[in-house]
Amino acid sequence: VANNNKSAPAINIQQNENGFVVEVAAPGMTKEDCNVSVDEDNNLVLNFEKKSESEDKKGTYLRREFSYTQFTRRMVLPDNIENEKIAAKVENGVLTVEIPTIKEEEKVSKAKQIEIQ
Repeated sequence: VANNNKSAPAINIQQNENGFVVEVAAPGMTKEDCNVSVDEDNNLVLNFEKKSESEDKKGTYLRREFSYTQFTRRMVLPDNIENEKIAAKVENGVLTVEIPTIKEEEKVSKAKQIEIQ
């Protein structure tokens, strides 16, 4: 797991009968601030970028550390993931990514006996 920022968010990963659920603390983030993708190396990439829309007109900042937030989390996905069915949503400051896995019985059904001529 790679972090671009020391203050990377807390993350929960649950496994259930359908696959995995990844929850990432994203306080103050909207869906426009989050980007979820799977890269060519089969990593789940969670990218967050929050820019401050409003500048304080009352004075000049000598130091300003919380107006811009950016971080990336990468997680290696197992091979049995259904990439096209991954779903993500942001709700109450939490980004939830549902990662379904291919069921064992679905894998078996793809097996085929080849008749020898």
